[in-house]
Amino acid sequence: MREKEILFTLLSIEKEQLRRKAGDRLASYNTGDKVHQKQLDFHKCLKRNRWVFGGNRSGKTECGAVEAVWWARGIHPYRRNRKNVSGWIVSLSYEVQREVAQSKFLSYLNPDWIEDVVMLSGKKGSAEYGIIDYVLIKNVFGGTSKVAFKSCDQGREKFQGASLDFVWFDEEPPKDVYDECRMRVIDRVGEIWGTMTPLKGLTWVYDEIYLNSAGDDEVWHEHIEWADNPFLDEKEVVSLSANMDEQTLASRRYGRFCEAEGIVYKEFLPERDVISPFDVPFEWQDEISIDPGLNNPLACLFFATDYDGKSTWWESGIWLEKILIITPSI
Repeated sequence: MREKEILFTLLSIEKEQLRRKAGDRLASYNTGDKVHQKQLDFHKCLKRNRWVFGGNRSGKTECGAVEAVWWARGIHPYRRNRKNVSGWIVSLSYEVQREVAQSKFLSYLNPDWIEDVVMLSGKKGSAEYGIIDYVLIKNVFGGTSKVAFKSCDQGREKFQGASLDFVWFDEEPPKDVYDECRMRVIDRVGEIWGTMTPLKGLTWVYDEIYLNSAGDDEVWHEHIEWADNPFLDEKEVVSLSANMDEQTLASRRYGRFCEAEGIVYKEFLPERDVISPFDVPFEWQDEISIDPGLNNPLACLFFATDYDGKSTWWESGIWLEKILIITPSI
């Protein structure tokens, strides 16, 4: 081959490499002038049950998707990599899967790495517009990794039987689905990670992951907020923050857990259950129950039983059928 032809070939190869690199989001992830430090903290953590509690647009889903691609490809920069990896990406529904986790995962997965795509609906030639069942991915150790997509609304039974290297929860799953998925990673000594905005109040995730009530050494979490994401426009952050109430801001910007609002006992009807206040007779048997709360306000309940054995309790100002609510003087 003549020198001119060799030079032309080398230039063509270089051009193709540059083209592929420009379209390879994974190669440029957290490598430029702007670095999302909390995303890197998540990837570097060696715990086997990691969770990111983040506001919307904080970058939490990005790190979950990159983590899944690194595992599947066998190129994780902070872990001992595996051949023939098997993992699940779990969303709340198939529609949410298509719009969020699936979209993010595909955006970091170079098409050259894909061996096959199996669809639940839609065409694999345009998989991003349909619902993916699973993707077969070329692992750098010569094997093939399988990443399947699961939906929480399938129910716990659909999460049985598999043996997995990882499970990624995109948003908070039901407790029974989470427990079932933990069983899936035991025999391969696999890992779980979750990325979520805590919008449901003080749920099981708050107790089991955030508070780590069981004292599990493998549980780890971090909060990501808008200010942690160097790619967000500061003016947009200020504008959005100004139009949110305190509780919405806490969860959607800062990724904090808040008490869920609204009525707890939905069977309660004021027009049926509220009666006029009256003085509790001295002869009635009465007790007091105090719940000091850990992260919630103090609650004091005062109980009384009348001559017919009907119970009454009160706490802050109105009567509910045989239930009086008053604020006691202390």
